[in-house]
Amino acid sequence: AVHQSVPEQADWREEIVSRSPLMAALLEQAYRVAQRDVSILITGASGTGKELLAKAIHKASPRAKQHFVAINCGALPEHLLESELFGHSKGAFTGAVSEHGGLFREADGGTLFLDEIGDMPVALQVKLLRALQERQIRPVGSSKSIPINVRVLSATHRDLQQAMAEGSFREDLYYR
Repeated sequence: AVHQSVPEQADWREEIVSRSPLMAALLEQAYRVAQRDVSILITGASGTGKELLAKAIHKASPRAKQHFVAINCGALPEHLLESELFGHSKGAFTGAVSEHGGLFREADGGTLFLDEIGDMPVALQVKLLRALQERQIRPVGSSKSIPINVRVLSATHRDLQQAMAEGSFREDLYYR
């Protein structure tokens, strides 16, 4: 097997400055998983650079030339978060005066970063799981599904094992 080493001063991790051996090991692992087109969950305390790591993973991935789109799942009410992620059709709800594509479509071909996924309401977790499994989305108010090609990176400061035990985070989404 060919072993590909992590470039020392590569631009994929230019925003992350560290001399820590633990951080070097983390970055090496991040580089390796960046090469695989899989969903990734990044955990850590608030302010520890989870989004920086997600951006570095995107930059090191085959999707690097496509969009990196981020949203904080805890910053919006459920109905707005659903519309932001999946889009909506004109007239889907009061104030929907035009069609909105949504972040999944904006990130098509690239990476969608779901920050604080542990704050996402359970009802939206179901819709997200369906999108990940079927590789398509259905905008709010639409009867048509739209194919998507998006890598999803997620982050949280929450203990999702505990959240699953409490019923506030779906186990099937966790393992997706």
